[in-house]
Amino acid sequence: MMRFLEIRRTGRTPQPSDFDHDFPALIARSLSDLTPDERHVLRSISLLDAFDLPLATAAADLRHEAPALRLIERPFIRENVFGLWPYHLHGLIRSTVRGADDQADDRWSPRDWEQAAKRALAALGEQYSARTGRDRLLLVGCLRQGLALARDFRLDLGWLADAAWAYVGDSVWEPIAPPARDGGASGVATAADALVELLATLARRQHEHRSITASRLTAVTSAGLLPADLHEMAVYYLAKAQRDLGDSAASRRGMQLVADGGGRLAPAARRGLAHLARLVGDLPTAYDTARTLGWHGRQHRVEGDILWPHGDMDRAAAAYAAARDQADQHGVAGERATSQAQRALVAAFTDPAVADDEIHLAEQLLTGLDLRATSLIVRIAALVRDAGTPRGLEVARDLRAETRGAGITAAEAVLELALAFHHAVLGEQDKVRVVIDRLRELTRTGDYAYYADIARYMGGLPIPGQSAAQWLDGAEAVRARWHRLVQTRRTRVGAGG
Repeated sequence: MMRFLEIRRTGRTPQPSDFDHDFPALIARSLSDLTPDERHVLRSISLLDAFDLPLATAAADLRHEAPALRLIERPFIRENVFGLWPYHLHGLIRSTVRGADDQADDRWSPRDWEQAAKRALAALGEQYSARTGRDRLLLVGCLRQGLALARDFRLDLGWLADAAWAYVGDSVWEPIAPPARDGGASGVATAADALVELLATLARRQHEHRSITASRLTAVTSAGLLPADLHEMAVYYLAKAQRDLGDSAASRRGMQLVADGGGRLAPAARRGLAHLARLVGDLPTAYDTARTLGWHGRQHRVEGDILWPHGDMDRAAAAYAAARDQADQHGVAGERATSQAQRALVAAFTDPAVADDEIHLAEQLLTGLDLRATSLIVRIAALVRDAGTPRGLEVARDLRAETRGAGITAAEAVLELALAFHHAVLGEQDKVRVVIDRLRELTRTGDYAYYADIARYMGGLPIPGQSAAQWLDGAEAVRARWHRLVQTRRTRVGAGG
């Protein structure tokens, strides 16, 4: 049809012989109808998913836009006025143009294609660098197209490294992987291959078991192809996945390596070390470390993470609010949503009415984000809010399946505490004991072992031996706070709300 329209455009009546060719030959005949400059632009834009006039002109290395202007009027150029870049070639036409043996005198050599890819990558980099504010759509678009060019033509990363950091910094996790390489080739052989795999894995981890994430990141780090700072990014997120899977020793090694490196993720790695101390119940060390982290180490959120297991919900809620507001000031959407989700959780233990508003706000802040663990925490918060009521167990089975499917031990452990709270409010000590048994099985590696103690505090059950945690203000104070939370909810439920 495009060939038909192109012939009509010249004023000639199409003839059957005009179409007595296979598809690549038809494209080649269409190429022959273009001026040399138009063919040059067409080949250049075939490297891009979408483009505008400045991008097409720069990729073609022309000083004026006239050939691109004439080209976009051709039937084989499609326009989407709402797109980030309004023009694009149909995918089949793109692949045919890039692979067609058109026999033209000005046909491109492999080096010509490589030079065009370099120009297109540089032009995307200029648009990325010229963006104003936090233009997430432009960042992701430039990164996705740039990664494909760098991967397919084995180009240096250049501006892609900085864009990768900007992508990771907001914790939004849009799908970032470009289409598969032409010919279906796979594997990690260059720095661009490794960066594509790294960013794609970080985005996919919101939908995959953490063991898959760990396996893919291990392959990236083992390849040793990334520059030092991006290698540390892979090591850090591998350590996070290992922590989620309960492999604290490996996680600690990775976090320590990144922290010692002093790079961009060093504050985050120090936060990771604080979390690891918290996991094993060394709460004084975790708290002392948290107070040194500052904004870049997410100090307030880590403080909240340490305070709420103590039953100190008011201080934890204040810490999470400070973390949320600080993230809002810095424009970090993922951190803002995560802090608010945790605030909703602690509010759910204290006041169901307040928790309604906090959960609603957390759900709003999660809109447009892809944060699986945070979304699970919000749903667990709703379960805690309803503790002691008939609807308190309605979603527990599905939540348990989802937390296990995600491979996030922390979420599983918090879910069990929510169930222990529900049964304790109803005075169902036998069911609290069942939860304790599940927690003991879940925490057999030693991480979160003190959660079983918290469940005992809720149910008024004795602890065999010493607590598995070193509490900031002693086990009796923690027991009293959790017992008070249960009693308050029991009174509220008994009073009808």
